[in-house]
Amino acid sequence: MRSVFATCLGLAVVSLLVALEGGAQERPAPTATTNDPRVGLKAGLRDAGEAAKNMKRIATLPKPEGFFDPKAPGGEPTPPERDPNLPPLDPNAPPDPRFANMLAFANSDLAFSGNHLFMGSFHGFNTYDIERPGTPKLSASVVCPGGQGDVSVHGNLLFMSVEQTRGRLDCGVQGVSTPVSAERFRGVRIFDIGDMSKPRQVAAIQTCRGSHTHTLVTDPRDTANLYVYGSGTGSVRSAEELAGCSGLKPDEDPNTALFSIDVIQVPLAAPQNARIVNRPRIFADVATGAISGLWAGGDHGPGTQKTSVTNQCHDITVFPEVGLAAGACSGNGILLDISDPKNPVRLDHVVDKNFAYWHSATFNNDGTKVIFTDEWGGGTRPRCRATDLLTWGADAIFDIVDRKLRFGGYYKMPAAQSDTENCVAHNGSLIPVPGRDIMSQAWYQGGVSVFDFTDSAKPVEIAFFDRGPIDAKQLITGGYWSTYWYNGNIYGSEIARGIDVFSLTPSEQLSQNEIDAAMMVRVEELNTQQQTRVVWPPSAAVARAYVDQLTRSHGIQPERARAVRTALDRADGIRTGKERGAVEVLDQLDALAAQLESDAAAAAGRDAVRLRSLAAAIKGRTAKLR
Repeated sequence: MRSVFATCLGLAVVSLLVALEGGAQERPAPTATTNDPRVGLKAGLRDAGEAAKNMKRIATLPKPEGFFDPKAPGGEPTPPERDPNLPPLDPNAPPDPRFANMLAFANSDLAFSGNHLFMGSFHGFNTYDIERPGTPKLSASVVCPGGQGDVSVHGNLLFMSVEQTRGRLDCGVQGVSTPVSAERFRGVRIFDIGDMSKPRQVAAIQTCRGSHTHTLVTDPRDTANLYVYGSGTGSVRSAEELAGCSGLKPDEDPNTALFSIDVIQVPLAAPQNARIVNRPRIFADVATGAISGLWAGGDHGPGTQKTSVTNQCHDITVFPEVGLAAGACSGNGILLDISDPKNPVRLDHVVDKNFAYWHSATFNNDGTKVIFTDEWGGGTRPRCRATDLLTWGADAIFDIVDRKLRFGGYYKMPAAQSDTENCVAHNGSLIPVPGRDIMSQAWYQGGVSVFDFTDSAKPVEIAFFDRGPIDAKQLITGGYWSTYWYNGNIYGSEIARGIDVFSLTPSEQLSQNEIDAAMMVRVEELNTQQQTRVVWPPSAAVARAYVDQLTRSHGIQPERARAVRTALDRADGIRTGKERGAVEVLDQLDALAAQLESDAAAAAGRDAVRLRSLAAAIKGRTAKLR
């Protein structure tokens, strides 16, 4: 979500009468459908109507005491939008208290470690025991206001973003009333969670713009340190409060805190010594060296979005195993080389005339694609109405070719939402189905949408869950901030309501074998802005998933598919490889693997890849059983 203050800035008005034109985005731009079970659901905080397809909610846990206002448990009404024709507001003016109060208790992002889920909040963070996903339990609560409270975890350390001017070093709830104060904190907090029942703050790294979000970055050549990319989107604080801070334009002060990110080095043996070690100018013009070298702000011509100036990143997602990061940076999507984490280098950048604010990024498992989201309206506005274009407030899918970004297509949750439902693309994660690129994504009060983007140009929705609005008559900001897959389930951070847990159900678009293969993937930690490559074990479930995919795409002969399934079924009874008939079964599977490799040599595209992967899974399975 964009900073609370930013949500009251002027926004462009949609014009459905002007034809879209130019570049990679020359394609039809339909609007949301009204023929969908998600349309017209009953409103309510605890008794809203629900609609679901190919997934089911298995648990719901409301916010704990102290993390909601008893007088307004669903939150305060969202103030009306500001007239976009009015002059711009002073970015250094105090924030509108109506907006600050609106999100004072809002839930934010999620992180996971072992059997624990950490849910950030504008009021602090909560820890949940999810050993039994169907019955999550609250383990601990930490009150520490400051917005927006995004969290990440690494071992016994928890990191938390703080951006609002009310944040205090001591986590106090009284805020800070003076313009300059030694008590104010804006930056990244570090907690020791060795004892999860009693988290203890061990460091607080002050930054000039605070931390709206942050990203953990590991370096295999520097295991003694962890790096944090801090992204601040708020106003620049006074140099009287933090030395070296300047909010001037680059031509007025080349050392401005604008047009950079913060790189924080955290010594793992002494996290209290964490410090900023670089503020790289990743938006610089390569030819001239001007630090304000990317999108200058404004629209892209008639009928296009008004896109914010690129002087910040909202989110940066890293994929250390491929040496890349993707930055969603206000007016641009950027691709970074992070082979040296302290000194990221921009490889490419893109603009999109349909994007208002580049918000977040997600790689596919191969690191050959990246999804960028557009948070049109700042996350607090209804942007999925029947009149809203499906290319505005959407995902843009890019293929990565020779370390450059190549536009593929758009995806937007397709069901029309009402004027009292804030809705736009937000945070999601991959679902580890082998052979496919599938993502679970939050759309605020647009619910959860699970979609396949294996074909970048033709993404397709395969599952969803949605509730009616919090209130039928007025807009109250709520819905899902994040929906992440973790060790077999999807967990949703519901801004106003609490936490939801989901499971996927089989369908024509996603088989039980594919779900089983995804559920075999287990990780010890999950921070979605720090992606790691998934490697599937050579199991029968993985092999069957590939067979299902090849059958669906007509990429395997029916006789071959039947033979593989029969052999896999027979192999299920083998435990040691010494059973009667085991050698015959394993030899048959190896022979089928050789035939599949031959089939792959004659095939092309995704079918060829899946045939080879199926052969490898079978061979891995037989090797394990011999």
